[in-house]
Amino acid sequence: MLISPPYGGGRAPVLAQNIVASSQPLATQAGIEALQNGGNAVDAALATAITLTVVEPTMNGLGGDGFALIWDGKKLHGLNASGRAPAAWTPDYFAGKSVMDPIGWNTVTVPGMVSGWVELSRQFGKLPFAQLFKRAIDYAENGFPVSPVIARQWREAIAILKDQPGFSQAFLIDGKAPTAGQIWKFPEQAKTLKEIAATQGQSFYTGDLAKGIVQFAQATGGCFTMADFAGHKAEWVKPLAFDYGDYTLHEIPPNGSGIAAQMALGILQASNVKQYPANSAQRIHLQVEAMRMAFADAYAYVSECSTMNVTTEALLSRDYLASRAALIDHGKAGTYSAGAPHAGGTVYLCAADESGLMISYIQSNFKGFGSGVVAPGGIAFHNRGMSFSLVDGHPNQVAPGKRPFHTILPAFLTKGDKPSMAFGVMGGNMQPQGHIQFVMRFIDEYLNPQACSDAPRWRIDDLGKLTVEAAMPANVVEGLKNMGHEVTVMLTNSLDFGSAQAIALLGENTQDAYIAGSDHRRDGLAAGF
Repeated sequence: MLISPPYGGGRAPVLAQNIVASSQPLATQAGIEALQNGGNAVDAALATAITLTVVEPTMNGLGGDGFALIWDGKKLHGLNASGRAPAAWTPDYFAGKSVMDPIGWNTVTVPGMVSGWVELSRQFGKLPFAQLFKRAIDYAENGFPVSPVIARQWREAIAILKDQPGFSQAFLIDGKAPTAGQIWKFPEQAKTLKEIAATQGQSFYTGDLAKGIVQFAQATGGCFTMADFAGHKAEWVKPLAFDYGDYTLHEIPPNGSGIAAQMALGILQASNVKQYPANSAQRIHLQVEAMRMAFADAYAYVSECSTMNVTTEALLSRDYLASRAALIDHGKAGTYSAGAPHAGGTVYLCAADESGLMISYIQSNFKGFGSGVVAPGGIAFHNRGMSFSLVDGHPNQVAPGKRPFHTILPAFLTKGDKPSMAFGVMGGNMQPQGHIQFVMRFIDEYLNPQACSDAPRWRIDDLGKLTVEAAMPANVVEGLKNMGHEVTVMLTNSLDFGSAQAIALLGENTQDAYIAGSDHRRDGLAAGF
């Protein structure tokens, strides 16, 4: 691994035996405090995550979902804490619509994130659950200075969300967003955090908090019932594993879309991508084409596992991925429909400690502030329901009690049944794209996590158009255009390319130190001791 950073991100990697990396410095420090108070990596991750709901409300909130991958020292565990559709959400409920709404109550599924906090603490934590809330409650009650990127995202959300139930009352000051450096307080959210802490999350699903949410929903256009909340449960799942070189990439199985990253890597292996130099137009061309193919299949076939009409094994079949790779012209951009396999706003963080415990964790309100709906008590809801399909018979068609297709993806690399790196690249559909770019930088180019993060990125945006960062070399952009790609070079301060956090082992023994990186594109921080 090359420890010296080759790219101009302005940050050096962090080396320590206990590390937390997140997208907001105050949250990272909450995690470090948990470690210093006798907690482990899971306690640190939870303290960080809980604090992020206060200090980075533009990307996550108490009404969001979460996923985690945890290396316990011997094996990897997966947790799916995403929620299900209300019982009222039959296809007939959305009659007359061709697509789901992007914001509002009709995008809100039962929030699963709080249940994920509880499960992680019960299974792996050392500290009392309530202790993990200390910093979050303090910042909500007494305030904190808003960081620059978050202030920008806050300001940009107002025009879209200001008329949603509860949004302006919760998140605006005299009709405006707080500016960078301005002290933000949210005492109502502090009360909610105290209630969650004191009841081990029970109040959020069957107690007073749930009653308040349901009453607010029924008064402002939502359709939640107490039964919708009481029926929720986080689920422990077996991570999906896929080999790339000497390493194995692990992702949460569907309804998560991490399989798209694994499929793209399989297509790239079958295409012999390493015949082309790193940072060349030819290599990026193949990455883009493989990702387009993987997306075509993911959007056609991936949903909650119980409703998929093809198996994950079929989608990850080496023979199938080789057949897809054969369709790629190595010198020309193409368009791809779904194949035919055999039928059958987000925050990311990671933490690791000297015992060898590592966690890759992500929670989200999806698009910025999510649905824009904010219940009393500062409970800002995600808009994950917008990812359902309204196409009759589609595997991801909306249905009562069903989980939607999910874009938030914690990732984990192992090598020879030993942990190697916990990482993630948050940002909508950027996440699987970021994963393959990060994996290839780390494995094929031997870069450290900070350098993997700093390298210029490409992205297929939500409209299917290829965009690249301003730092992408001009000769690479020209090469891509010569192969038929319509390439848009984004502005230097673009926030479209996600935010990475990563922690890797310096050696192959758990006694070795870690090396971490935090994305220079956001306000984040990796710190350790």
